[in-house]
Amino acid sequence: MDEILQVLFGLSTSVNLNSLAKDLFTLLSVESVFPALASPEYKLRTTVLKAPHGDLLSCMEMAKVADLIAFVASASSSCEESRSSYIDLFGSQCLSVLRVLGLPSTVVLIRDLPNDLKRRQDVKKTCTSILSPEFPEDCKFFPADTKDELHKFMWLFKEQRLTVPHWRHQRPYLMAQKVDLVADTPNSEKCTLLLTGYLRARNLSVNQLVHVSGAGDFQLCKIELLKDPCPLNASKEGDLMVSDETNDVQVVRSLAPDPMKQESLLVENVPDPLAGEQAAWIVDDSDLDDSERDDEADDGMVLDENDSGFPGPECNDKVDLDDDQASLQLNFRESDEETDVDSVMMEGESMTKEQIKEEIRKIKEAHAEDEEFPDEVDTPLDVPARRRFAKYRGLKSFRTSSWDPKESLPPEYAKIYAFDNFTRTQKHVLAKALNVEQGGVEDCIPASSYARLHIKEVPTGVASKLCNLVNTMPIIACGLLQHESKISVLHFSVKKHDTYTAPIKAKEELVFHVGFRQFVCRPIFSSDNINSDKHKMERFLHAGRFSIASIYAPISFPPLPLIVLKSEVASASPSVAAVGSLRSIDPDRITLKKIILTG
Repeated sequence: MDEILQVLFGLSTSVNLNSLAKDLFTLLSVESVFPALASPEYKLRTTVLKAPHGDLLSCMEMAKVADLIAFVASASSSCEESRSSYIDLFGSQCLSVLRVLGLPSTVVLIRDLPNDLKRRQDVKKTCTSILSPEFPEDCKFFPADTKDELHKFMWLFKEQRLTVPHWRHQRPYLMAQKVDLVADTPNSEKCTLLLTGYLRARNLSVNQLVHVSGAGDFQLCKIELLKDPCPLNASKEGDLMVSDETNDVQVVRSLAPDPMKQESLLVENVPDPLAGEQAAWIVDDSDLDDSERDDEADDGMVLDENDSGFPGPECNDKVDLDDDQASLQLNFRESDEETDVDSVMMEGESMTKEQIKEEIRKIKEAHAEDEEFPDEVDTPLDVPARRRFAKYRGLKSFRTSSWDPKESLPPEYAKIYAFDNFTRTQKHVLAKALNVEQGGVEDCIPASSYARLHIKEVPTGVASKLCNLVNTMPIIACGLLQHESKISVLHFSVKKHDTYTAPIKAKEELVFHVGFRQFVCRPIFSSDNINSDKHKMERFLHAGRFSIASIYAPISFPPLPLIVLKSEVASASPSVAAVGSLRSIDPDRITLKKIILTG
């Protein structure tokens, strides 16, 4: 039977998750320290995680792998019949983020109900009526104070058909229950990272690339299929609940990658002198005949039809790793001359408190002015307008006037990839992944297996941080689809989060959580205009409407949710700045900077 990952999430600080977890372990008669708990009585194997209240990143990572989220409400302050008596500010913010990620199966457990039977029923009814609008219609509410109530919940939970968001079905993933590292050589800067846990969703091929949360994309050097340390029929082997430690190291099967089939860790294209600044094209394998496929340098990748060169396979450019985030080194080219409100804010570390306050005040003023008078720029008095705005051109009609998408491309475009036909390529890639799932390929381990992933050439410093984080935050390894390590231009539909009031400036450093991936980037914002092939660049992300955020990033196939976090100078934890979803991958999308001269 599959392992069920259950997350306990307290809706307020008054919820005691430790007490609830202890009651659940007592109900399951479990004394094992192993994360997965097998219960022959309920005929299920489950891992129980406690979401730390106030730690947004940990809560997000747990929600990404959860099969069931049990939201826990405390009725201890039920004298106030209001929403705030059950859900505090962090609980409300986190709940809105989890909705964007996509909620799996959910239940609400109500604790601390009164002992008086009539009063107990009244409080439960009140709590249900207040909280029910916050959750899906099929979400059930359970009292969870006594052993009998928890027993009833466990039986209903066992019979429930669990559902997870669609985007999690497309890729295999593993939540590490153990994290180790093996140094490649003494004093080496690289090591082999070992992640051990249950594989979920899909089969994983040893030839696939994997993304490790907070680290980046890597190749596998080996996968070991291990004996299940927590089987449901453990009673036949003596100890009913405590797993035999020797089982953990017993290797049932070992898989090694095939150098001819293994996905290459290709990030950037090698610019071809004949290609100019155009992006390399990715085409569907089905478009190539056998001879062309054999000659291809990188699995169906070619340049523009007007070019004769091919990108070489020797490209070893990697994504730099910094602060547990994969930080992309490509930047959108900025104009030599910017308007006053586009001046980039100095780094906070080199500024005094007074300078920071003054810079924030200027940005807020620019944000308010841009919202009231969008695109308006005063004609300069000291410089002739024809010189100041020499890079701009007049358009008779922003909607109908023509503009060549290949004109004046940034130099970085020679290093990225574009799709010849995105829809067809995505269909082909997903079909290829389905063949791995259904074909019983010999280089795969099946979903629900207990396995150890050997991930090679991981920076030792990053691996050491992951070893320290595993006890406080889920470490997730996700199998990537074909082409998903290559850099392109990704466009996201984003909306400023309701709780975030500070201005969000274009090209400001933000952290994008896209599905299982996360990376630091500096997006540009533009209008979401479906009636035109040109889109107006926006200097700020304004509240109350959707915009498009465009970044250089590794290719990811939609649908995928997006959570945008922003680090705050005065706060140790990041704030939720915006939410959205992946819209498209298109380097040819035209984003223009529009100005209206006044004065």
